[in-house]
Amino acid sequence: MKKPIIRPISKKDNPHIAKVIRNILIDFGVPKVGTAYADKALDALYEAYQKPRSIYFVIELNGNIIGGGGIAKLENCDENICELQKMYFLEEARGLGLGNQMINLCFQKAKDFMFEKCYLETMTYMEAAQKLYLKNDFKYIDGPMGNTGHYSCPVHMLKKL
Repeated sequence: MKKPIIRPISKKDNPHIAKVIRNILIDFGVPKVGTAYADKALDALYEAYQKPRSIYFVIELNGNIIGGGGIAKLENCDENICELQKMYFLEEARGLGLGNQMINLCFQKAKDFMFEKCYLETMTYMEAAQKLYLKNDFKYIDGPMGNTGHYSCPVHMLKKL
């Protein structure tokens, strides 16, 4: 079996990563409104991450997209904060250390882009994800920052870069 590759998203990846993310959200029972499921950009992630100081990576294994994650400036926030966005892995991508690889790659890019902090939102029952975030020095904060439109995500975390 080949080794998974983490690489920047390309236009041809759009339908594949959108399907991966939606399938994971459905598997976890995430609401379809107020979460990444309803994001207009989900069907055009390549285009969405062409703006300055943003990047999205996909994980490819044997020609299939099995996960992804990225960073971009936190919407509607005056501070120099990026958001860890749309980091989701299919089951076959879990438990291989890819979460740490992805998050560290995103942190490196965030530092290259001169962000000072990194923010994220998640669901209470996404406990494995929260463990990964805590292990990577994210701290829980009391409420949302910026305005991501993800009002159904009750867990908010922040990390100093």
